[in-house]
Amino acid sequence: MSATTQTNRGLEDILAGSSSITYIDGKNGILAHRGIDIHELADFASFEEVTYLLWHGKLPTRSQLAEFSLLLARERKLDAQIISLLRQCPRHALPMDVLRTMVSSLSFFDPEEKVNTKQANYNKAMRLFSQIAMIVTAYDRIRKGLPLIEPDRTLTHAGNFLLMLNGERPSETAIRALDISLILSADHEWNASTFAARVTAATLSDMHSAITSAIGTLKGPLHGGANEQVFKILRTERTRWNISRACSLRRRKFRASGIACIPRKIRGLRICGGCRATWDIRADRRSGSNTRRQSRTSSTPIRSSTPMWISIRPRHITLWELT
Repeated sequence: MSATTQTNRGLEDILAGSSSITYIDGKNGILAHRGIDIHELADFASFEEVTYLLWHGKLPTRSQLAEFSLLLARERKLDAQIISLLRQCPRHALPMDVLRTMVSSLSFFDPEEKVNTKQANYNKAMRLFSQIAMIVTAYDRIRKGLPLIEPDRTLTHAGNFLLMLNGERPSETAIRALDISLILSADHEWNASTFAARVTAATLSDMHSAITSAIGTLKGPLHGGANEQVFKILRTERTRWNISRACSLRRRKFRASGIACIPRKIRGLRICGGCRATWDIRADRRSGSNTRRQSRTSSTPIRSSTPMWISIRPRHITLWELT
């Protein structure tokens, strides 16, 4: 009798490796970077500090953070030919498709394109960190027929993104909300896009090729595209009752990432760790909906299978539960 080999379809339940950067326990609602709980980082750290932590294995000192932020600010620039390519993209093109193509094109203008050393890859990561945000905001303004906005070195990464996207200096509340959202999304261990990037990098390909692979993977509806589906639900289902029903129906048909969320109160801001969607509850209040506020608990993460949504107002962000 010939020996048979058991195979698994896809990569489900396959241990591809371990990570010293991030620890995730989805069942118990735990996410930690370099041993630090995500709620602590969201409470007290900036996105730049979390990025430094992920890259260097420790939080920066004040002088290290200042130097790191300055290096990122210096890389907030795009070659004129990249801007020209953005203007040639069809205005109906999906932003993820444009981003994928532009990141690949950035390699043509990178001063260390042919160098694959550790230091060169670190420098490329610094450039991509700043350039990707500029590509996203520039394309959005180009397809709307709006002029491009120059970055402001006095603003953070989140602040510059909002400035270059909207054309006006953002409020501290908006900056903090985006900063927390970026922190929550900074690293999720061995997700699909990380795996794709590592496969590409393992062939000794270049940094831009690896990130392009990751973006192409992130675009998929079963990965980063899940957040897009949440946003579509919030836009098409106008009342909280319709949203709740839509979420329930979708969960019966497929795993809808981003629907079941872990809410946390973060330094006076209530924000959803799953979908990070925004919603205005005042219309629902006028219609008589009985909305119950999610109360803060102890330092233990709140675990809930109930759909959540957020109301962003001039001075605060409030998370509400669909009950």
